[in-house]
Amino acid sequence: MNAKGELHPARQSEGREPRTDPLTGLGDRFALESALVEVQKAEGGLPAALLLLDLDGFKALKKSVGHAAADQVLMTVAMRLRETAGENDVVTRLGGDEFAVLLRATPLARATAAGNRILAALEPEIDLGTESVQCRASVGLRMVEPHHSPSEVLLEADMAMEESKAEGRNKVKNFDPATLLARQLQRQIVGDLAHAIDSDQLVLYYQPIVELATGRLQGSEALVRWNHPEHGLIMPDRFIPIAESSGLIAKLGRWVLRTSVAQLAVWRQDPETAQHDFTMRINVSAPDLQSLEFVDDVREALSGAGLPPESLVLELTESAIIQNNELDRYTLMSLHRLGVGLEIDDFGTGYSSMGYLRKLPVDHVKVDREFVRDLGKDDTQLTFLAAIQQVIRSCGLDGIWEGIETAEQAEALRSIGCTSGQGYYFGRPVPGPEFTENLKRQQTWPA
Repeated sequence: MNAKGELHPARQSEGREPRTDPLTGLGDRFALESALVEVQKAEGGLPAALLLLDLDGFKALKKSVGHAAADQVLMTVAMRLRETAGENDVVTRLGGDEFAVLLRATPLARATAAGNRILAALEPEIDLGTESVQCRASVGLRMVEPHHSPSEVLLEADMAMEESKAEGRNKVKNFDPATLLARQLQRQIVGDLAHAIDSDQLVLYYQPIVELATGRLQGSEALVRWNHPEHGLIMPDRFIPIAESSGLIAKLGRWVLRTSVAQLAVWRQDPETAQHDFTMRINVSAPDLQSLEFVDDVREALSGAGLPPESLVLELTESAIIQNNELDRYTLMSLHRLGVGLEIDDFGTGYSSMGYLRKLPVDHVKVDREFVRDLGKDDTQLTFLAAIQQVIRSCGLDGIWEGIETAEQAEALRSIGCTSGQGYYFGRPVPGPEFTENLKRQQTWPA
């Protein structure tokens, strides 16, 4: 391969012949791998550098302008990359809207500068005839070292490019070994979590929900923890996002549902803990609402435990229901007809409005702890909270106020008509056996 991505005849990488991309005339992925092998074999001199770039928002652009115009954009990008690259640099198209520029004998500072020149070269609008569009890109930079295989260099440049996208796009991001370590740890955690669901490493903690006027226990929220054999107790904010991104969240959700409902049945059947109107709350993820099996899972869990539907309340974050697509609406209405309670969690932190409260088939609203935290610091805060409570009541909903940590906060909320509360003042989340003992000892909360 010579300068600007044109191919030398019959050069091979890993037994495959480099080819030319038919759209842009650049070399393809095999051509890049061949060039990487070549520069790694070269002795002496400066290291090479690989710039991997992906056009930001290209899929949306393609839908907007059509395939032919999108191809014109790709050809223009290829031309600008050729014009920007140095005489000895290798420019390739790896597929789709992904390109690579291999910089020979280039130190890190010059490679970063070259990446920024590429971004600047892509900025001018591209005339498509009927309209003009602008291209931006996320660029990952990886220095090419002799002991790395071409596949390793490409993988790590791709990681750097993903970091560029995560940090706001249209920038050059150098590969950080910590990124590789984080990916490796995440893969290990995914494997550990899949094993944990099947091997009794997960445990539920329960936190009381209390009637503010009387201190009577109304129910509890089930909160999952991971009792990792090496790392100890892991909180959900560390592993729930991993469960969601890895596809394990549905399996995890089914475990929480069945385990919490089974625990509720035990409490209701034991004369020392029985309260017929005691409810269990569990958190429901957005993927649950997208699952065609979720309603059946809820129905079967309740039936298997011998519990009425109204004994279960499903907490849904605003972000989980804001999409309001057809499947979500079907799932929510099916759950509503089944008779389980539906609750908007973290109310007030995102998209809440009177419209959503009126349109969605929800029964409860859990007001985010941020509203309670500053109670007492500002004379106007209580008036503001009273207005929120009035909105909730006017929609015919039950409001639960979380984050209550002091008797003064509980009394202030009682004074404006708030009916239910949750927080450390009434009790911290505790494992099932400890919560059972609290149920046996206490008639009102806190004791």
